[in-house]
Amino acid sequence: MSKPDTALQRASRLDTTALSDAMDRLGIAGQCLNIKPLDHAMRLTGRAFTILYGPSGKPSGTVGDYIDDVPAGHVVVLDNGGRENATVWGDILTWVAHQRAVAGTVIDGACRDTHLARELRYPVFSRSYSMRTGKDRVQVEATGGPVNIGDARCEAGDLLRGDADGVLIIPKAHEDEVLSVAEEIDAVEQRIRDAVKSGLTLVDARKQHGYHSLQTRKK
Repeated sequence: MSKPDTALQRASRLDTTALSDAMDRLGIAGQCLNIKPLDHAMRLTGRAFTILYGPSGKPSGTVGDYIDDVPAGHVVVLDNGGRENATVWGDILTWVAHQRAVAGTVIDGACRDTHLARELRYPVFSRSYSMRTGKDRVQVEATGGPVNIGDARCEAGDLLRGDADGVLIIPKAHEDEVLSVAEEIDAVEQRIRDAVKSGLTLVDARKQHGYHSLQTRKK
């Protein structure tokens, strides 16, 4: 039996805001700019399964015959170069991914058939959505290599966390450090809330618990 992925479990208990603040403090890039959930109720946590797209050739290559290779609990990460005029994810992929217990899909580009993702509560985070197919417009160039998602580098196996505020990528080499700092930030913010409940002003509670240095980058 495989050992539980404790980093995944820890990340799932944290919001992207705490994780983002931790990454800022450590000077680690990973926030995926302008990549948003189809629905604010969507959440995802999982390891990256990466796909890189490029312009279609003649004859055209495939857009999406990789889905059977994605392990359960992983996140499909699709780098379509930010293209919003050619979708690379639709209803069949959503349905199969949901059946296979894939953790979600993140796209630097557009998706379509958004109604099914919402109906199944399958997490999709993308730059936009449209009805226009990517067939004969783009094709898979590489699987399992580094990709770019919203100006953040993602490698296969990196940890992704997404919620209502967006999605971020925690590089595997730094995940324990990022998670530890994020847990510290989360705990301090809870102590500030508790202090305000007990009668302190927010100004005094923040000062008492060092709030203003939480996101300060390490020298």
